[in-house]
Amino acid sequence: MKTRAAVLHGLNQDWDVVDIEVDDPKTGEVVVEWMAAGLCHSDEHMITGDMVPPEEAWEELGIESMWPMIGGHEGAGVIAAVGPGVSGVDVGDHVSASFVPSCGRCRYCSTGRQNLCDASGGTFRKGMITDETSRHRLDDGTDLNMLAKLGTFAHHTCVADSQVVKVEKDLPLEVVALVSCGVATGFGSATERGNVQAGDTVVVVGTGGIGMNAVQGAKVAGARHVIAIDPVEFKREKAMEFGATHAFASMEEAFAQVQEMTWGHMADKVIMTPGVLYGDMMQLGTGLAGKGGTIVVTGIAPITQTESSVNLFELAMWNKEIKGTIFGSLNPRADIPRLLGMYREGQLKLDELITKTYSLDDINEGYRAMREGENIRGVVLHG
Repeated sequence: MKTRAAVLHGLNQDWDVVDIEVDDPKTGEVVVEWMAAGLCHSDEHMITGDMVPPEEAWEELGIESMWPMIGGHEGAGVIAAVGPGVSGVDVGDHVSASFVPSCGRCRYCSTGRQNLCDASGGTFRKGMITDETSRHRLDDGTDLNMLAKLGTFAHHTCVADSQVVKVEKDLPLEVVALVSCGVATGFGSATERGNVQAGDTVVVVGTGGIGMNAVQGAKVAGARHVIAIDPVEFKREKAMEFGATHAFASMEEAFAQVQEMTWGHMADKVIMTPGVLYGDMMQLGTGLAGKGGTIVVTGIAPITQTESSVNLFELAMWNKEIKGTIFGSLNPRADIPRLLGMYREGQLKLDELITKTYSLDDINEGYRAMREGENIRGVVLHG
């Protein structure tokens, strides 16, 4: 079938909206008509190269070429076709994307860690995770890669059935899209990986589409202080609406205030969710945490960055811990419906996260707005 997609042809380029061809699904696959796609910073990381392995490592990783690539991994849509062996969804079902698959059989899925599913291992290589062959092509026959094997910046893509989660049909699809990545990642960074407890002091560094949901998660968990840090005044103001008790423009500005409000104990939890996490930011990030504190590293750092300014003496002697997380350490099949249920009951703000919607043709304007700090989350509406 013919459809339209936003394609990236290489580093430091704009998204190119073109017609593409999508094949019918094979065993274990479905075609999704994507209706909404969030403009997540991770797609921007592909443009800047932060998430792109250096070319000299491609052969070792089994990568012939990453380009051209259909963007988008945060999305929601309707099942348009199902291949053989698919039993969990049917044509017409509404689904959330899941940028990490959940095969249900590997050691991670079977021990309740679906966010680490082994089936996500081929993310950078072209081809489906089902059989490593392609279902998507440009008009000239060039095979297309897909970000996270989802490609929600296309109106239709063929994906593995392990990467869609069925949701209730009355939920707004633009809201469902957000829960597929940013909401779950931020919320889980606080509640699951950070294990925020009632009465904790929590610092969230960066309050974009992920950090804002870490703020929400900390509030829901009962934190006494929720301190949002962001250089953009608009985001600081929004953070107060989403549950922050204090907001500061920088970690340096926040340091003395956190010290004062905690009687010198500092934060119990620090959640690092800036747009790009550079190694030198960790010195203040870990410094904001007190004795026994937890620092959760959620934000994406450049893939080739190998140095970070962490005081190892302080880490040991003050019994601190640094934790990484993907998808907020949540389980997509259980937690996407759970978060949407909280939204339905008024316990989670999701509509308010969407600052502006865009057509697919305006996707580059949406990313300009993200870079300029104008949006908490922009959303492409297909159709």
